[in-house]
Amino acid sequence: MDESRPTDYVIRDALPADASAIANYNSLMAEETEGRALDPAVIGPGVAQVLTDNTKGRYWVAESNGEIVGQLMVTYEWSDWRNATIWWIQSVYVPLPYRRKGVFSALYRHVQLLAAAEPNVCGLRLYVETNNHRAQQTYAALGMIKPSYLVMESMLGNSD
Repeated sequence: MDESRPTDYVIRDALPADASAIANYNSLMAEETEGRALDPAVIGPGVAQVLTDNTKGRYWVAESNGEIVGQLMVTYEWSDWRNATIWWIQSVYVPLPYRRKGVFSALYRHVQLLAAAEPNVCGLRLYVETNNHRAQQTYAALGMIKPSYLVMESMLGNSD
């Protein structure tokens, strides 16, 4: 194993004190993957909503030496076909210096174990930009597959 590759990250539930770091990482991710600038007046309160109301979702962070080096959020979709909940992985971000060092894998495996322990959770899903081939390879290496669906949307006027 590559000695420079850290294997031990502290994976923990995000706390309200992590809100600014998470909002910053979300902004960096949007700029990097979609070329979009997120409005700090919107993303900050949006993150805070999740951190204070777990019915909206849940964030986890990976830490190394006390520094947040990765994050992901899970939101919930009820599947009537399965009579169970699907956890949607969103807001994934790992800063460049920590990529390809097992940060996302550690976060994913943590969430996968938590989901598997919940009897009402039937699976994990995520969406990924169609041109983000590196992320797609990472997800496939973790055992995720491409389903036969496309995501369609119709955003309302008050949403970007």
